[in-house]
Parts: sequence; structure tokens; C-alpha cells
Amino acid sequence: MAIAPGSGDEPARYTLRAGESRLDLNARLGQPLALHFTGAIACTHCGRATKKSFAQGYCYPCFRKLAQCDTCIVKPETCHFDAGTCREPEWAERHCFQPHVVYLANSSGLKVGITRATQMPTRWLDQGAIQALPIMEVDTRQQSGFVEMLFKEQVADRTNWRAMLKGEVEPLDLIAERDRLLASLDSGLAGLRERFGADSLRPLQATSLRFDYPVLEHPRKIVSHNFDKQPEVSGTLLGLKGQYLILDSGVINLRKFTGYEVSVA
Repeated sequence: MAIAPGSGDEPARYTLRAGESRLDLNARLGQPLALHFTGAIACTHCGRATKKSFAQGYCYPCFRKLAQCDTCIVKPETCHFDAGTCREPEWAERHCFQPHVVYLANSSGLKVGITRATQMPTRWLDQGAIQALPIMEVDTRQQSGFVEMLFKEQVADRTNWRAMLKGEVEPLDLIAERDRLLASLDSGLAGLRERFGADSLRPLQATSLRFDYPVLEHPRKIVSHNFDKQPEVSGTLLGLKGQYLILDSGVINLRKFTGYEVSVA
């Protein structure tokens, strides 16, 4: 499911990609929508059929061999490239040794996160954030992981997806939160600059961004659909937020089922 920021006061635009077809989900709000999982799953990397999807879209052999499936992707501070044990050094050079941004976001409350500079604002829309603020740029993914670890001492790094979907999120002054955290973590950040270089961690004076989502009605009680247990998911489409479809019958995280063959009606 592709998400693009809305223009002006318009909410984010959602497009469901099914094979070569593209479905404008915003236009389907308030209408019936049915998704049927055929039982077929294909690896998004090599294309082979697989009975089970690993790491949201990979077959087991790819999950075991690809650098993008290694634990250091989730925990960048554990990068082992310098030890010569990276699964795919060339891939790492293209993806991990690129500028990364440390940011604050408000999806279910204040959280810290990291992303490649090229992934803004997609990363925040995928999380269902209503606000986001880039606060620092670093040279590598590993460095962003060390900065994130410092911030995690005081700020969460995960989204409470239930609260996010219920719309139980109050706006925050992200500029004030940034200044408070930078002052509080000054000694730790100074240590990282001493380790990686004075210009390795570059503060950003960015503007706080706001995002709106096409939601007619937030769910009061969260019922989660799962294609592995229930191949037919249908209902009236009430909203779209993060990677979730909000139906009157429940919600479903489509990213979780990347690689699944699904028909749409």
C-alpha cells in the first residue's frame, strides 16, 4: 500500500497496489471493500513460492542470507560491517553508509526514530504519525543507532498502534521536546562526536510537520484481521492510517502481509 502526503489541508493519499492494478482507496471510503487471500505467498526478493513469509515478505533462504534481514537493520548500533561479517557489503555501502536522520514523531505519543534521508516523509506516514520533526543528520546507519539509543533512555521508540488507530493522540510541541532532549543528552552526544568526529552529528533546524489521514470513524474497540487465520476480510472502509485499513469489521495491517496474493473487490 503506497501512501503520499496530501496537498494543503487534504489528507494523505492511499493507493492499493495489486499486481499491475492500482486502486484509489481514498475514493472507496464509506464503501464496501473485500480482500481475499488466495493462499499463495511469493518472496518479494527472489519471487519463489513460500509457505510462510519471514520479516514481512521474504522466503526463509532470503531471510537468512540478505543483509536487509539481518538483526543490525533493527538494531543499527550492532552493525558488524567493520568486522568483515556483513552478509552483503555492497548492499550495505548503498543503504547503510548513507546519510540518516534521527527524528521525533507523534503517532501515539512522543517517540524517536531513524530513517534514511530519502525516506522522509514516507516513514512517518507509514507509522500513522500526526506530527514529525527531523532533529539530527548523521553519516551512517550505525551512527543513527547510537544516537537513537541515547534518546531511548527518555523517549519511546515504538508506536502503540491501538492508540494510534483509535485517534487517542494529542498534538505536542515537538520543537520544545527536541530542545529539552538535546540539552538533557548533551554529554552523551558529545561522546559520540568525540568518537565519530565533530561534524558526524549535525543538528537540524527543521520545521515540525503535520499529517492528516482519511478517517471517517475511528474504531472504539480494536479487532485485528489476519489473513493466516481468516483468508476473507471484508467490511465498509471507514479509514486509512499508517499501513492499516480500518473497516467496520476490524482493522488489518497490510504491510504484515507483503508478498501475499490477494484479490480485491
